[in-house]
Formats: sequence, structure tokens, C-alpha cells
Amino acid sequence: MSTTKKTAAVTLTAALALGTLAACSGSGSSAGSDDKTVTLVSHDSFAASKSVLKRFEKESGYKVRVLKDGDAGEAVNKAILTKDHPQGDVLFGVDNTLLSRALDNGLFQRYPAKDLNHVLPEYRTDGKTPRVTPIDTGNICVNYDKKYFTQHHLAPPKTLTDLSEPAYKNLLVTENASTSSPGLGFLLGSAAEYGDSGWPGYWKKLKANGVKVVDTWEQAYDQEFSGSAGGRKAGGDRPLVVSYASSPPAEAIYTSPQPKTAPTGVATGTCFRQTEYAGLLAHAKNPKGGKALLDFLISTTFQNDMPLNMYVDPVRKDAQPPALYRKYAVQVDAPHTMAAAKIADHRDPWVKAWTSLVLK
Repeated sequence: MSTTKKTAAVTLTAALALGTLAACSGSGSSAGSDDKTVTLVSHDSFAASKSVLKRFEKESGYKVRVLKDGDAGEAVNKAILTKDHPQGDVLFGVDNTLLSRALDNGLFQRYPAKDLNHVLPEYRTDGKTPRVTPIDTGNICVNYDKKYFTQHHLAPPKTLTDLSEPAYKNLLVTENASTSSPGLGFLLGSAAEYGDSGWPGYWKKLKANGVKVVDTWEQAYDQEFSGSAGGRKAGGDRPLVVSYASSPPAEAIYTSPQPKTAPTGVATGTCFRQTEYAGLLAHAKNPKGGKALLDFLISTTFQNDMPLNMYVDPVRKDAQPPALYRKYAVQVDAPHTMAAAKIADHRDPWVKAWTSLVLK
């Protein structure tokens, strides 16, 4: 979800939840100066219930402090630049599209989090003593405004190919692949669909079809997308947006009265699987507190709380997402995926080529 995020994560409720979070966490520019504070550095979409963080603080003896550092790409880049004198103890929100960059730059120290054996095996990485801990998963997908398509008597798109058709000209907004994890995931999804040499041709078609690119998920979803509560308020006029398969539940749950079905839908043939990780920063000032926080992030307490705060799926096999989340959740049976090694080899040159092709 970066924000999962982001994210990843990663929904219209993140700002509301973060307001609650700030009341019990505080924020600033450097790590806690005492061993009773543990600082979590994250993308802007991290959110958790106040009661859940209070439970961690009570059980562990550590006060949690959250430092929000922009979209996932921005947060990772800042962490790399400050790795010798990190801003915090744990970094959350690095996803599978950015993971190799973080690992290659030595951001994390190894720590096998407690209960890691309860995480589904497909989300684990990096051996028996991993440098990162999987926290959540979700699907980056094109969302659509149901009302717009009904009013215009137009079938919503289902696949990536559909998005390049004349019927959808000037309807799509996506995020910058160089600054946003959903934007990068959407680029990687197109490469998975059309191949190493085929994706540039696809993006030429999207550009000719009027795709709009903005820097962050928040801009795309909460300002440009006509189907979101924020977008309607801001006068957004794009009925298609790159977001998450879990965004429709957020729109439904925070609509009063709650509708029988979500007002937005998901083009399930456009999706790319995202997994978000957290890791203990290499030069953390409070490594003991950081380890306790990583343990907590994959505990059932946090994993069960996560879906209605960040609108992402838990990675624990014994997690129980809330019934309200399950009611509106969209099933994606065959998302695009890409091997971590291939992402590592191609991400930077692809982003450079994409920037030259789409933004210039």
C-alpha cells in the first residue's frame, strides 16, 4: 500500500487516523533521545488506532513517536541520505518495488521478529535472519467512479489495454513512478503485462490518450479523482485513478449512511501485488525499542487493527480482518507480480525511461 503504504498504503481515512495518532505519538525531526521512546519513520499513510498504540506503550514500556516523511519513495530516499544518523529507529513503508534499493544501501540491521513464523511464507524474504519484516499486502489497481460511468452509459475499463482505448481518453490520473510507490507499481504492472520491450509502447498510447500524472497518491486520489470524498470536494474530474483494491471499502465505510455497495469499483485486470515491510535502521539509537516495535507490528493486535486504518491486508495467516472491512473488500484473483531480482535490475532504468517518455 506508499503509501501501503501506503500503503501501501493508503486511503482517504489516513489523514483522519493520523490526527488521532499524533495525539499519542508526537512528531519531529530526529530520533528519541532516551531509551523510553521508539521512533517510527513512515510514509504519510501510516495509521493505527490510538488504543492499539497505547496497548503497545503499556506492555512494552516504550512511548511511540511517529515521523511522517512523505510518499514511500520520498521516505526511502530520505532514509538513505540520513542512514549514518537516522531520523528514527524503525522504517515502515518500504515495499517490494523499492526494497532492493533499501537493502543495497545498507539501511537495515538483521532482526528476526517474534512470530515471524506466523507470517504467510509468500511474504517473507531475506532468509532466516531477515533485514526486513513483512507487515501488510495489497493490490495497486485502477479504481473507477461508478456514478460517472453510469451517467455516461459507459462500461468501466477492466484491463490495462482498455485504458488506452479512445472511450477512456482524458479520464485516468496516475502517480509519478519516480516519487510514488503506487505509480511505480502501476509501471511495473504494465511491464509484467507487456514485457520488457513492450511497456514503452503501451505508455505512449496512454500519453496520447490523455493520462494525467501527479506526484503523490494523495494528490491523485483525494484531489483529482471524482469518485473519492476528497476529490468531489476539490472538484476532481478524473473518474479513473491508480489506487488500491482496498480503497472502495474506505469510501463505503466512511459514507453516512453506509451504502450496500461501495461507490467506487476496481478494474481487477489492472492490478499489481504490493507488500510493505518495516526494518530496524542500521544505526538506530534505540535498537531494543525498535525490535519491540517490529514484534508488535506483526502481532495479531496490530494486524487485526490495520485493515480499517490503512486499508491494507494483514500478512499473518491467523489474522482476522474486521467484518466491516470484509463486507466491502474487492477480491483480486490474479494480480500482476514481478520477481524481486527483476525489479532490482530494471527499476531505475525503467523509471528513467518512463520519465523521459511520459513527463517530457
